[in-house]
Amino acid sequence: MNVWRVNVREQTLMIEPLPPTWERLGGRGLIARILVDEVPGTCEPLGRFNKLIFTPGLLVGHMLSSCDRISVGGKSPLTGGVKEANAGGTTGLQMALLGIRALILEDKPEADAWWVLVVSAGGVRFEPAGDLVGLGVTESARRLVARYGEKVALSLIGPGGEMLLSSAGIQNLDKDHAPTRIAARGGLGALMGSRRIKAIVFDASGGSKPPLVDTQAFKEAQKTFTKALMAHPQVKIFSEYGTAANARMTDGFGSLPTRNFSSGHFEGLDTISGEYMRQVILERGGEGDPTHACMPGCTIRCSNCYAGEDGKAIVTPLEYETIGLVGTNLGIDSLDVIARLNWELNDLGLDSIEIGAALGVAAEAGLMKFGDGERAMALLHEIRQGTPLGRILGSGATITGKVFGVLRVPAVKGQAMSAYEPRAIKGTGVTYATSPQGADHTSGLTVRAKVNHLDPAGQAALSRTAQINMAGYDTLGACSFSAYGFASAAESVRDLINARYGWGVGTDFLQVLGRESLKLEREFNRSAGFTQAHDRMPEFMKLEPVPPYNPVFDVPDEDLDGVFNW
Repeated sequence: MNVWRVNVREQTLMIEPLPPTWERLGGRGLIARILVDEVPGTCEPLGRFNKLIFTPGLLVGHMLSSCDRISVGGKSPLTGGVKEANAGGTTGLQMALLGIRALILEDKPEADAWWVLVVSAGGVRFEPAGDLVGLGVTESARRLVARYGEKVALSLIGPGGEMLLSSAGIQNLDKDHAPTRIAARGGLGALMGSRRIKAIVFDASGGSKPPLVDTQAFKEAQKTFTKALMAHPQVKIFSEYGTAANARMTDGFGSLPTRNFSSGHFEGLDTISGEYMRQVILERGGEGDPTHACMPGCTIRCSNCYAGEDGKAIVTPLEYETIGLVGTNLGIDSLDVIARLNWELNDLGLDSIEIGAALGVAAEAGLMKFGDGERAMALLHEIRQGTPLGRILGSGATITGKVFGVLRVPAVKGQAMSAYEPRAIKGTGVTYATSPQGADHTSGLTVRAKVNHLDPAGQAALSRTAQINMAGYDTLGACSFSAYGFASAAESVRDLINARYGWGVGTDFLQVLGRESLKLEREFNRSAGFTQAHDRMPEFMKLEPVPPYNPVFDVPDEDLDGVFNW
């Protein structure tokens, strides 16, 4: 596996072997390592010295279930700190087949022209993208697949990335060529837009699977892992109801964000739940599908295709986080409305969590009424048109709150919280507060832990374990749901890694990866100016009890400051 460096100013490629300190890292951990080694912490995120990094995780390349994810990273235009966002789809797999451990986009072009970067076994080439500028993600992807063939993978931005909006993500194709697998968080789409790259085409024709040190041992470890994964009862739930299955659980905990995080209970739960969504999809038939895989070879199949009353697809997928932030957080109780808002966000190439939170703040400011899906869509059209209001909203919840004088802004380090009210799930609140990534739904949720979530005691330790494990999974290229298999067959990570690389690692390798990744991320953030003062929850969450159980966030600051003491 090699490092491919592309200078976007000079349009040149340099291929290098992995440095020794990079060899045992991939995905999230490798992004942190590269940032620490090569990117000044104080650099301007959209300036010349930042780098946009694409890297598959250590287990990517063999269609191991749920383990072919792509990580994208750089200094975040949203938070000003370290950022890794990951996605399913086919990008990670194609990069592994090309033997690329890291694709690093360096420097910044001087000219205004836009480009498609084509990456293949023969190297890279820049092709004009003028016909794609201004187009949404859906049409851009259709044209690119028609131009380059159905076997390629794509990473592309929409109008949000072109406008350098700090809520812009990077979309990737799923196995059925839908450009809906988004590395969403932290504004990395703006970083890609600042490099004048509309899309990256990955063509693995002529590539091959990464070599295995011990093929038979890998097959045996894969079998063990897959059996353990599919035997877990939670996997069956996600297979049937998707991530939306979380809605009823979080509402029961009083942690389903409602009307700009002013409540943890949503009275319209019955018409937005995972159970109801499955029923609607099956009744409508047509292009709807309640069980869909975002990656080739995934056995969980927790994704979906949500269709309208006419049976035609509205959006693929409709996930819990979007139902929470674009639905309940805005007081919207219609899956059809949420799905159409979701499609619009996907086509714009924007993070539905960040924009959902920004619209909640906008409603608090009187720019829309809670429950008004038509007005929410009108505000998304403001973003598409690039109006001043649209650019404010597209800059995320924190900026929207500052512009309109709203104090109830659910964000940490400038990044909006995901769909878990942290006053009611306090371990997740600790993760939001202390994660180097900012408030992030992939950094270490604690919602399924068998603890009293309202009791502040022990929540820091719970978060520490969750953060270490998730950073490890992100470094492996594994979906968080793969944890159900790895937890049941604890030797699987060790056996898979040793069979692939021959490193002789122990059963604690997941935690080794997680600790190293977090250490590097915190090191970069310190160089960027972050201190313990940034590891704090919004003031309103310390003061305002959240219905229905009325907790505040009361985990002591000294507990927050001790999360990374290991």
